[in-house]
Amino acid sequence: MTEAMLRTLFDGGRYFEGPRWQGDRLWFVDCMTRTLLSISLLGECQEHAVLADDTPCGLGILPDGKLVVLTMFRKRLSTLTHGQLSLYADLSNVARGTIDDMIIDGLGRAYVGDLGFNWPQPPERDAPGRIILVTPDGRTRVVAEGLRFPNGIAISADHSRLVVAEMDGECLAAYDMEADGGLRFSRRLPCAKDPDGICLDRDGAVWVASFSEDAFVRIARDGQEQQRISVPGRRAIACALGGSDRRTLFCLSAATSYQALREGKSSARIDVIDVETPGSGYP
Repeated sequence: MTEAMLRTLFDGGRYFEGPRWQGDRLWFVDCMTRTLLSISLLGECQEHAVLADDTPCGLGILPDGKLVVLTMFRKRLSTLTHGQLSLYADLSNVARGTIDDMIIDGLGRAYVGDLGFNWPQPPERDAPGRIILVTPDGRTRVVAEGLRFPNGIAISADHSRLVVAEMDGECLAAYDMEADGGLRFSRRLPCAKDPDGICLDRDGAVWVASFSEDAFVRIARDGQEQQRISVPGRRAIACALGGSDRRTLFCLSAATSYQALREGKSSARIDVIDVETPGSGYP
């Protein structure tokens, strides 16, 4: 597949992250403007909240439909209710470093990526990244360690499999999920360079936003690349499958670079394309 098959849904933001399909709209954040947004398939965009005191990044949806917003540096999760944000969980005493992305499964369990270092990343680092579990009763515990920059996270519909993109490792780490929410490491699958956001489809394949390859890549369960959607000259940041039949792939990208991001320069866009295999699980 090529860029020509994409349709631009929304252009003009700064740096979009955390796409989640809910209530006939795609919900996402603009990290640089610190806003929570949603958009319809007709391109009607709405602002829902401004997070003036920190940078939003991850999003999750609780079983009752409430949105949870992750903020990176104060290490907090907040719920959105009637346009107001309220504290859901404070991870400042649990996370070793900046928290980056998260997913909430159908049982209301939040899995949060802990980079293990404070952003911006130090030049020398091994694999300090972890995944922190936040249960619906507010308890927290570390359920995975030894990750190389944990980024996008996805969970299968039957709550048996969790996949996390290791941005520094250029791979996907797969885990078997236990009944109590714990994770048991299964395997690592090779994928595109600098994997960022991810989502799962009904075949168990993973759509990966490859930041450095300017592409959204579909990786089968055996690690083989099956499909590629290029966005030349743009960094692929995150993706989600939504729409009425979950066959609409939302592709979030930005005209930027690592150096430009350090200077606060970025221009974000959301493109869409219909795919054959529908989404499944979370997100």
